[in-house]
Amino acid sequence: MFKKLVLPVILLVLILGFWASSNFQEIAAGVAIFLFGMLMLEDGFKLFSGGFLESTLEKATGSVTKAMSFGVVATTIMQSSSLVSVITISFLSAGLISLIAGVGIIFGANIGTTTGAWLVAGFGLKVKISAYALPMLAVSIVLVFQKSKYLRGAGYVLAGLGFLFLGIHHMKEGFEALKEQFDLTRFAMTGVLGLIVYTLVGATATVVMQSSHATMVLIIAALASGQVSYENALALAIGANIGTTITAIIGALTANFQGKRLALAHLIFNTVTAAVALVFISPLVQAVDWVSAGVGIAGDDYALKLAVFHTIFNVLGVVLMLPMLRVLIRFLERAITEPTQDLSQPKFLSEAVDEFPMTIEIALRKEVRHLYENAVELIVHGLNLHRHDIFDAPDIANVVANSNAPFDFDIDERYETRIKTLYSAIVEFATRAGSKKIPQDQMESIYTLRDVAARIVRAVKSVKHMRRNVTAFTERPHGVITGVYNDLRTEIARILVEINKLDLANPEERSSLWLDQELVQVEADQQNTSRNIEAMIRNNSISATDATSFLNDSSYAYNAMRDLIGAARAYYIETESAMAEVERILTLEEDEVSDIVSGKKP
Repeated sequence: MFKKLVLPVILLVLILGFWASSNFQEIAAGVAIFLFGMLMLEDGFKLFSGGFLESTLEKATGSVTKAMSFGVVATTIMQSSSLVSVITISFLSAGLISLIAGVGIIFGANIGTTTGAWLVAGFGLKVKISAYALPMLAVSIVLVFQKSKYLRGAGYVLAGLGFLFLGIHHMKEGFEALKEQFDLTRFAMTGVLGLIVYTLVGATATVVMQSSHATMVLIIAALASGQVSYENALALAIGANIGTTITAIIGALTANFQGKRLALAHLIFNTVTAAVALVFISPLVQAVDWVSAGVGIAGDDYALKLAVFHTIFNVLGVVLMLPMLRVLIRFLERAITEPTQDLSQPKFLSEAVDEFPMTIEIALRKEVRHLYENAVELIVHGLNLHRHDIFDAPDIANVVANSNAPFDFDIDERYETRIKTLYSAIVEFATRAGSKKIPQDQMESIYTLRDVAARIVRAVKSVKHMRRNVTAFTERPHGVITGVYNDLRTEIARILVEINKLDLANPEERSSLWLDQELVQVEADQQNTSRNIEAMIRNNSISATDATSFLNDSSYAYNAMRDLIGAARAYYIETESAMAEVERILTLEEDEVSDIVSGKKP
């Protein structure tokens, strides 16, 4: 109900304002242009994603100090704590950074956002910045239409800055003209009531605009033109800090539990900081006067003094919260508990990781790994084996021969809940990624991961088809036929063991060459199996009926092995190093494998 009322109320206020004053129109247009500039700035920086931005964030989480530094620098450059919050939630949801690192980035972003107030108060109000805005817009439009995404990104960033400057200019001009018609200082309120009311006004304005930076620019412009008192401007700035948490909260709605924890941390941090600032407003004002006098800011330059105040109370908030950071993390973990793991549901795929190519690719890679873990469980249980038995066994064949008790589970039901649902989510996620502007190389990686998932699913389906006969012929001894079925189980188990070793190996030491050797071995084994079965039929070791069943099942088994080997090659093998490139050249194509098996030269 509340959401439905917000838009009509905002539109009604704007219409009444337009009707009451043409100067209000200029102020509103200035805010709109400013917000549009911020959107273009964010779009521009997103075009640089997949490179510097994400790699820097990933490296900047080694310590709380590094995380905070990243938050300060990134917000200073991008002039948007909202974008930094969205990036952080995206990376946290994808499992790339820890919760404590995410909180550190949010702390730093709160300090970094104060640079916007300094830019506007120290430069925007003292210089005719509209003169800079128009050339920036003219140059930006040329860059926006270039093919290179980096040139387009630079164009959007330049256009964003141009619109920011233009918006500041119109807000400034609007307030200057408005004071000749209306004296808004008549609505000034002093004392505790004034602090509370204007804090709420500042928070509301920021929630509506979803930008504390825009709110601060509006406050500074109004303060510079004498349309709001200094005391009320301080309360508005405090309110803006509370309201800015709405962006993180909205961003966390589609995030996993970690993203929701970060949004709660942001709300707690900004609310506590605002409460401290309100309680100690008088000492803070005295500190602002002392600092201002020390750096040469005039006593009546309230715009710059507001920037000083904004910096002091944000830094104070970080200083107060840092010693309690571990306590805050423990509280967040208790307040928003990690949900009980449901193997049938995606763990890493959510709309929160859709914002940036790197998080899309990494989240998908982790989800494919999740699918494979589920698949391995179904494959080994479908063969009436235990993972820990075969992974730890020095003699896999012996373990298989002694594992004849059937597993009491519904493999069809497990397939539907733990394989099919995950695969559907992976396909949907990859398709959604395809509709976004993602670099070609990363899009190819995403489609490769989708194909890996398809191979894994096919392997499970193959084992599902052969499970009934495997159980029937190995639960009790049936002579020769039991032995050949055990051989099939052993070969599949051996492939899984080798893939597990590949997973545990150092990424730099992984090689695709052994995969080719395994593929050659699989093809040779299948041909030998067919010849051996024919010989067994001739000497009456097995019946023709049992042989037919086995040949069908062996076809499923060898297809499963091929799919597992193909999935492992695509998922694990690096292709960036020179050695990997040599191995890629040496990697055998399927027709070459057939030639080797049949004795031909490739």
